[in-house]
Amino acid sequence: MVSQVSCPAQQNDVTIHGDLLVLSIDEPRSGPECDAADSPRAWEGLRLFDVSDKNSPRFIGAVQTECGSHTHTMVPAGETLYVYVSSPGPEPDSPTCPAPHELLQIVEIPLGAPETARVVAKPDLFPDRANSDYDSGCHDITAYPEKNVAAAACFGDGVLLDISDPVNPRVTQRLTDTENFQIWHSATFNNDGTKVVFSDELGGGNQATCDRNTPPTKGANAVYDLVNGRLERRGYFKIAREQQPSENCVAHNGSLIPVPGKDVMVQSWYQGGVSIWDFTDSSAPKEIGFFDRGPYPGEGIAGSWSAYYYNGYIYSSDIRAGLDVLKIDDPLTDPAAKVHMDDFNVQTQKSY
Repeated sequence: MVSQVSCPAQQNDVTIHGDLLVLSIDEPRSGPECDAADSPRAWEGLRLFDVSDKNSPRFIGAVQTECGSHTHTMVPAGETLYVYVSSPGPEPDSPTCPAPHELLQIVEIPLGAPETARVVAKPDLFPDRANSDYDSGCHDITAYPEKNVAAAACFGDGVLLDISDPVNPRVTQRLTDTENFQIWHSATFNNDGTKVVFSDELGGGNQATCDRNTPPTKGANAVYDLVNGRLERRGYFKIAREQQPSENCVAHNGSLIPVPGKDVMVQSWYQGGVSIWDFTDSSAPKEIGFFDRGPYPGEGIAGSWSAYYYNGYIYSSDIRAGLDVLKIDDPLTDPAAKVHMDDFNVQTQKSY
């Protein structure tokens, strides 16, 4: 460790673009600075840091956003970095999260002067949901700038966006699956941009949904093919390894494994462990490998929170056990070792 910065708040979702670090704050504080107190609770949004000197990261500014920032997505555009802010809300009587709450806020960060960052757009993706129980924002947005598309998981809906103009994203399709999906949590494109995997975080990660009492289409992944600009559902994937009633388990964070010509993904499942699955055949996705620690010896949430592939290894963040670094040895995935990625951010996909 070369430095440590104390900057308390929730959710602290972090991304890096060059020497700029962006931090999501989804908890009202007294102000944007790192030494801000717990009260009065009047500010939440994005904090910005210059990390060019790794020995001394420097706070350079902040942008306040309504309802804060649970997660955020980078959309680079030349000398400007656009950040799509996902934030649940509104909250009654909250000074930082008033109703009505637009589902997306777009922050513009000039890379030459990041301290001047500001909110430049608040597109309302679903004007028909205003003041309804479903007017609650988005959880995660995954952008694929090379393809000018993004996929948003907006709790009750999945959304396909045209982001050819990053300040004015346009909804091209809205998906619902009230029979099988409870919380549209995240989305992943395949490398060709011809498929989207949406994940359902049934129970919010606290429940044991990988059991014989929960159907294989719930708390799972739905695989969609993009055909003539429209998403068509082909199938579902859920780990078949039954977990104990004490094990919280549901589909969660993951990323592609860069196998040329194949669609392969690694994904965390909380106490269901880490799963590697092949969705090259969208209608018949299958698991090809896994890592499972078994039940956590105690009460409370546990297991793999996220599992991402980067340059030959899988990095799994286990809530209780810390970081697991994994390697898969399989003829199907071996070609991924020849793919080198200079950088990686799961919500801003790049082709390989």
